[in-house]
Amino acid sequence: MEKSTESKAVIKQLIELLQGRNAHKSFTEAIEGLPAKLRGVVPDNLPYSIWQLVCHIHVVQWDVLEFSKDSKHKSPEWPKGYWIKEKEPESETQWDKTLAQIENDKNEFLSLLKHNDIYAPFLHGDGQNLLREALLIADHTAYHTAEIILIRRLLGDWK
Repeated sequence: MEKSTESKAVIKQLIELLQGRNAHKSFTEAIEGLPAKLRGVVPDNLPYSIWQLVCHIHVVQWDVLEFSKDSKHKSPEWPKGYWIKEKEPESETQWDKTLAQIENDKNEFLSLLKHNDIYAPFLHGDGQNLLREALLIADHTAYHTAEIILIRRLLGDWK
C-alpha cells in the first residue's frame, strides 16, 4: 500500500526529530568530545552521572523498539530495570559499544517508521502505534540529552 503524501511528510518530520535535527542539540552532539574522566562524575545535588543517563537512554529506546516490533517483548521492571547503579563505564569499549547500540536501535526504529503504517494500533498493548512510540523516544531522549548538557556545563565542559 502506497503511503499518502501526509504520511510521508509526518514520517520525514519524525525521522528528523529522532535524528536531532530540530530546535535543540542532538544526543550525539551532547556527548561529542566528552572526556572519559567526566563520564562517571555525579555533580552535587544531582542523582546521575552522564554514563547513567546514556545507559538509561539506551534501555528506554531499546525497550520501545522491542515493544514496537514484538508482541511477546517484556519490558524491564520499573524503575530498577531502566537505571544502572554503576556511575561510570568499566571501559572505553563498554562506552563505545553502548553508543553504537543506541545508534543501531535508533536506525532500526527509523526503518520501522519507513516501512510500516505509523497510525495503525499495535495488535498488542493498549492502543499504541509507531507515531506514539516515535514521539516517546524523541521526547525522552531530548529530556535526558538536556540533562547531559547541563551536567557538562556544571563540570565546565560545554562550549
